Amino acid sequence: METLEKVAQRILNDSGCPDAELSVVIVDDVEIQQINREYLQRDKPTNVISFAMQEGEDVGLHPGLLGDVIISADTAARDAREAELSFESELYFLLLHGVLHLLGYDHERGTEEQARRMEARESELFSRIEEEFLS
Repeated sequence: METLEKVAQRILNDSGCPDAELSVVIVDDVEIQQINREYLQRDKPTNVISFAMQEGEDVGLHPGLLGDVIISADTAARDAREAELSFESELYFLLLHGVLHLLGYDHERGTEEQARRMEARESELFSRIEEEFLS
């Protein structure tokens, strides 16, 4: 978990918010499905869910607190096997993906341009993560 913390700090540093706080929770498919159903009305497991603290009614309440990133280890392991990647590579990518959502990037509800912008930022930051933590 120490490396996961270092990866998270690298993402925050490279995103211009080195002092921001976030929580990272690793769960199984059963738990992420429950969270997905309860909060997003999607009754299925998923790989990562982010809950931003800088959106909604409580914006600005804790300006340094970005939010929560919840990752399913089961789905990450399955996706890594299917893509012939290491579990760590998939885990770090999902962490990056979740943090980018906390920072306001959106590939689902936004425009195609916003999706491309998120994908480009993911590629840029993940190449740095690969160099530092996966080589």
